[in-house]
Amino acid sequence: MKKNILIFAAVFCFSGCASIVSQSSWPVKIASNPNQAKFIIINDKGEAIHNGITPATVTLNSGSGYFDGATYHIKFSREGSKDAYSIIDSTINGWYWVNILFGGIIGLLIIDPVTGAMWKLPEYISAPQ
Repeated sequence: MKKNILIFAAVFCFSGCASIVSQSSWPVKIASNPNQAKFIIINDKGEAIHNGITPATVTLNSGSGYFDGATYHIKFSREGSKDAYSIIDSTINGWYWVNILFGGIIGLLIIDPVTGAMWKLPEYISAPQ
């Protein structure tokens, strides 16, 4: 019993809430109207990290560094149409704030910001009309 309490205490003190109940990479559905548009995803370092044809689902990291959420630019192209552009931008994950309630200062200031679990990405993005 004492061993279980120590394990629970260690997990509680040395982990971030968002890291435990959430994730640091998210599936994002990429769509266009009409379908079959080519797309390319570029990260905030200017690197092309994924390309495909709509509709598709890609898994993207929500963090880009310590206390830095990821931002992705998407270029949509379709023969006979002008190129269209969208942005996927991370937002604060609601689970991150639970660290304050449970005293997880290590999770609040270190674990969740480093792992990217303090951020989330939208579930869906579509080419602008």
